[in-house]
Amino acid sequence: MATYISNGKELLDVEYDDIVEINDTVDGMRVISKDVREDEYAVFMLEPNGNICCYVFDEVFIIGRVSGFETLPDAIKAWKNEEI
Repeated sequence: MATYISNGKELLDVEYDDIVEINDTVDGMRVISKDVREDEYAVFMLEPNGNICCYVFDEVFIIGRVSGFETLPDAIKAWKNEEI
């Protein structure tokens, strides 16, 4: 399990080949699911308030971020429908 911190645009103090995995921590939130699409991947994390957020990465760069999903299936559905 790794711990990552971002500046909102990219992960800090990491190598370009570092990949966030399930059970890692990003910005204080635990990664509970992950999915890959072509050259980008999404990680779904549990927010402190119990909602789900999603960060979309291209290597170590955050290219999308959405928070406030009530359930993990809702967040995954938005990702699969390319709404994120």
